[in-house]
Amino acid sequence: MSIALIGASGNADSRILKELSDRGRQVKAIARHPEEIAKLPNVTAKKGDVFDKDGLASLLKGHDIVVSAVPFTASDPRILIDAVKSAGAKRYLVVGGAGSLEVAPGVKLIDTPDFPDAYKAEAARGGEFLELLRRASKNFSLSAGRASLRSRQARRSRYGRISRGFQGRGKGRRALSRKTQGGARPRPDLPFSVRRLRSRRATLSARRR
Repeated sequence: MSIALIGASGNADSRILKELSDRGRQVKAIARHPEEIAKLPNVTAKKGDVFDKDGLASLLKGHDIVVSAVPFTASDPRILIDAVKSAGAKRYLVVGGAGSLEVAPGVKLIDTPDFPDAYKAEAARGGEFLELLRRASKNFSLSAGRASLRSRQARRSRYGRISRGFQGRGKGRRALSRKTQGGARPRPDLPFSVRRLRSRRATLSARRR
């Protein structure tokens, strides 16, 4: 299985790259400044521009899976999606924030009173990206995790998969069971006060419904 990672020198991207390398995956790591990409086993660094559709498609060609965690405000989702399509990749996974997750039926996290203004532009662009992914292919998806990354926190065993919502416990809410969480007790991870949201991670599927 061949994997291409777009934006491999960023905060989230570099962590994904390290994880893939640790698992023995062959990865083509793409960034505007490849010299900033960590030198890891099984990783080939390449120079690429997220706004150059043809150049990006050429770099992605021949890979089964494409992953990107480029900031939504620093990229064009249409260019990225078109490049992945042109390359013929089977799967495309976009790693983003939690803003598009539902905290209640029809209510997204970005629309709650406590959502920080500083993150709204990025979260709104992420929502637009999600809608484009849904229309593009059933094999294109967006993974929405917790709102912040903690470098000292050890990786847990595995996480549950949820279709739409940032789920919490309580009446009217589906909760990730401790079994699904791999035995880890959920704790709040948001840096702002949404007290009832205790899921450690939720995956927002962009598959067509």
